[in-house]
Formats: sequence, structure tokens, C-alpha cells
Amino acid sequence: MLIKHIFTDKIAHSSYMIIGSRSCAVIDPQRDVDIYIEEARRRGVKITMIILTHLHADFVSGHIDLADRSGADIYAPLAAECTFQHKPVSEGDIIKLEDMRLEVIETPGHTPEHVSYTVTDLSRGREPVGIFVGDLIFVGDVGRPDIFPNKAEELAGKLYDSLFNKLLKLPDHCEIYPAHGAGSLCGRSIGAKHLSTLGYEKLYNPALQIKVREEFIRSLTENMPPAPDHFLRCSDINRHGPRLLSSFAPLEELKPQEFKEAIADSEAVVVDIRSYSAYGGMNIGGSYNIELRGNFPTFGGWVLPTDRDIYLVGDNYNETVLAALWLRRVGMDRVKGCLAGGMPPWVMSGLETESVQLISTEKLHALVTGNNPTALIDIRTPLEYNDSHIEGAINIPVPDLRIRYRELDPDLPMILICSTGFRSGLAASILKQHGFKDISHLAGGMTGYSAAGYAKKCDICVNPHGSRFAVTIQ
Repeated sequence: MLIKHIFTDKIAHSSYMIIGSRSCAVIDPQRDVDIYIEEARRRGVKITMIILTHLHADFVSGHIDLADRSGADIYAPLAAECTFQHKPVSEGDIIKLEDMRLEVIETPGHTPEHVSYTVTDLSRGREPVGIFVGDLIFVGDVGRPDIFPNKAEELAGKLYDSLFNKLLKLPDHCEIYPAHGAGSLCGRSIGAKHLSTLGYEKLYNPALQIKVREEFIRSLTENMPPAPDHFLRCSDINRHGPRLLSSFAPLEELKPQEFKEAIADSEAVVVDIRSYSAYGGMNIGGSYNIELRGNFPTFGGWVLPTDRDIYLVGDNYNETVLAALWLRRVGMDRVKGCLAGGMPPWVMSGLETESVQLISTEKLHALVTGNNPTALIDIRTPLEYNDSHIEGAINIPVPDLRIRYRELDPDLPMILICSTGFRSGLAASILKQHGFKDISHLAGGMTGYSAAGYAKKCDICVNPHGSRFAVTIQ
């Protein structure tokens, strides 16, 4: 038996292949499935099973694409009520793959339908080697129970029961194979390692130190980071089965005048995936700035409207193709085209552009220590803001600006601040859409401001995977 781990960055997703001598199974595949097909081909095995732990909320799964291309059967939780062809599984069901046995354990909590699968290598012994836990537990964290409105306390209680009454009854030597690593918003503060053991997590996972059920529920329902808008949308897409990626036409390259005509439709959205500095120097009015090299899929799925066609502006065609794939990975399928050649041909065609001013740490420090009336908007998360911020800055997380821009005075000069500049570029583009004119944002963000000695280093930025649970481990 071989277990192959496959990690998808940005969404910090882990999928797995259980490989035998002739066949293999794929656990929780990503939407684009070439990587599994190529791995199976390279090892000379056939993909015969696609196994889902739950309806993933943060990305669109590749179960339909992989079944279409491999002919494999899909196994999904009975409680998920999936509408595509599949084999439903529930507590105690056994799935056999050559000399390997997977047993289903119902483990609701992160989602109502969640299941886990113990895996036993019968050629070596009768006890499980490990368990595919989906989003039940992570390295140093557990799955968040607050994705579904008005169900957080109920699901937190079920999460406690699944962990303490089921998972932790398994042998300490069992490896855990979670569906996410550091950077995912499916947990509060997931560790940087990809794999662990039950024994290690019993000792050092902060959530597992909270033994009292009521305290556990309170800890998992208070001060959680906000869940992005696309979480519920992706869950529903996965229940019904996403559209096949092969059914999408190749991303169309549009010349400047063609691009202008396409986006003239009031229902069209322009997404500029270039760096915040390039966007600031010259951009198409009304466009969003979401850097491809940043956390592009999370913020794309979070802030972009789902019911409008999307057109991309990048530095080259390959980048826009990759951006389109990332958007489809989070359920944004209406990506229609891109600006051929990026901004240079647009400018050479004499078409209108806008800009956003960048401000240096030195200039900002001079402003905040002087007598110039300037609004400072810190668009990081409350956790980051509370750890370290510039005195007088107002905290409005960037996704909230879509609504909370109404709290701001559009006639007042405004400086936007994040940790590096990625998010403040997006924030600037949102405010510009709502008529704000005098906008600047801090190049290098609080990271640069701290490096210049004007603020303490943000502990959340320095140690982003540290514990954020309301418990102290002695």
C-alpha cells in the first residue's frame, strides 16, 4: 500500500491517492484532475474509486471530472444527499481496494454530512494504519463548525462528539490525513505540517486540550475568522456535481477594442491580476485588483459577483489562463476572456486608464506624525489589527468594504493599509468603484512599516500558524 499526498497551494488543499499493485483510489480530488490521471499512468494502475469525506466548502471538487475521465465509482456520504450518480456510504460501511480496507466513520461537526475513513493494510495487520479525516481535524487545529448560518453551536457539539467519542478512540499510532494545511480558512490556525499522528495531536493540538464540552463549543464559536462568501456556494456545487472542465471554451484573447466592447456591458466584471504596483500605475476603470501571486482564489471567490461575466487583465496569456483555472477551482465559472497583450496594447490604442497612488513608509510616517487630516483604513483582519496597528487607523477588513464603504467620507484623503500591499490594492479598487477619488495605499504594508522601525512586528504575520485557541497548554 502506498499513500500519495498531493498539495494544492493558495487554497492549501490536500488530496490523496491510495495506490495498490493494480488499482488506486483518490480521496477528495481537486477540480482539475490531470495530476491524478498522470500519477496513475506513471505507476501503471487504474483509478477505480473516488472517495469524498464531505461536501467541501472552500473549493469545487474534481469528482465529476475524474469519474468522467477514469470511469471510477464515486463514494460520498449518504447524508450529503448528492444528486449525481454515486455510492452512498454511512457508519460502518467497508470499502475494499485489493488488500486494503477502508471503514466509514460518521464524523459530523465541520459539516453535517462529514465522514472519515480508516485505512487498514491487511497484508501487514488488522489495525488501521491511518485515517482520512477530511476537515474533522488538522495538524494543530480542528475544522470550523460555523460555516452554516445558525448551526454553529449544534455543529460544534457534534464536532466535540466526533473527536472525543470516535476519533480519539483509535490507536495513537494512526496517522491522520487531513484535507487542508496552513493557509486554509477551514480552520482557525492550521499548522504548517501536512501530516501527523493521533498520539501527537492528543498531546499538542490546542483544541483537544479543551475536555469540557461546553468550553469546547464556546471556543469554536467565538472569535472565528470570517468565512468567505463562496463557502456555501461551493458546498452546493459539490452536492449537485460541477460542470466538466472540458466543456469550457479556451479563454479568448480580445484585442483592446474588442475588450472594451465586451466590458461595456454593465454586467461584466474586469479583474486585474497584476501586481498592486502595476495596477496602481495604470488600470482600467472599475476593475478589481486581485493579485495572482497573492491569495487569488480566496479573495476572487469572496468578493467577485457570481452572476456576471468575468474578463481578465494580466501580464501575459498564460497568467490569465492560470487565473481562470483558479477561479473555476472556487466555483467562478463565468470567465470569458482576457485582454490580449495586457495593458500596453490598451494604452497604445489610446483608451482611457486610471491610477492609484502608492505611498512609502517614510511619507506615511511623516503624515501620521504631522497635522494633516488623513483617514487611515487598516483593511486586515481584526486579529492582525489588534496585534499591531498605526494609531488612529480604522479597521474595516477588505471584504467588508463592499458594504462598509458607506461609513467613510469620499471627500477625505484616504490611505489603505494591509500587511504587504496585496489586499490594499484590492481595497483601493473596491473604493474606486464607489466613487472614492483621493485614495493611496501603503507600499509594503505593515510589514514594511515595521521593518522601518515605526511599529512592532505583527506576531500574527511573524508566526501565522501559531495557536489562536482560548486555552493554555501547561
